[in-house]
Amino acid sequence: MRRVVLVGVGFLLTLAGVVFTLQGVGVLGGSVMSGVTFWAVAGPVIALAGLGLVAVGMRDRPAS
Repeated sequence: MRRVVLVGVGFLLTLAGVVFTLQGVGVLGGSVMSGVTFWAVAGPVIALAGLGLVAVGMRDRPAS
């Protein structure tokens, strides 16, 4: 169960980081986050944290 949660949360965090990055650089508009430098910098950091969670979740072995 822990593995599924880690991979799921990691995937959602990665997706959110990508969206934040695209909004920060101005590719996705229609938000107060569009064109804001903070989100252009924080987005990749959030996405990398999500990928880290996915990696930990995939590495975690189920108990036998």
